[in-house]
Amino acid sequence: MSVTDELAIRNLVARYADAVTRDDGDCWTATWTENGSWHILGQMAQGRSELNTLRRNMMSGFESVVQLPSTGQVSVEAETGHGRWTITEHARLAGGGALSTLGIYDDRYLCEGGVWYFAERRFHALYIGPADLSGSFQPYPK
Repeated sequence: MSVTDELAIRNLVARYADAVTRDDGDCWTATWTENGSWHILGQMAQGRSELNTLRRNMMSGFESVVQLPSTGQVSVEAETGHGRWTITEHARLAGGGALSTLGIYDDRYLCEGGVWYFAERRFHALYIGPADLSGSFQPYPK
């Protein structure tokens, strides 16, 4: 794995989180391969059109969201890669109130034309609940 590839993938994760925070559907969708798949909270979308529709539906319940990727592991072999990222989200609900989400993304990446994209993202929610973390935590699936 080259440092250049690892940095490009870390930048991909950062661009994704930035697009979530700014609610920028075009930038968010551009982080995916044409046939990318997203598995999140029991839902799945494949292909950029479906991905963006699911993103819009999920964001519709929020006034704003700030997504913060933190620790991440990346491995690359040739034009493919894998990664796992811890994600924290702070959200204000459209009807008022706050929500915190803590989870892990398991990723597959694909390099096309020298650019890294998400081929697949699987989100595992560890916590979704009140911002004071008084709700129940779920274990990471083994």
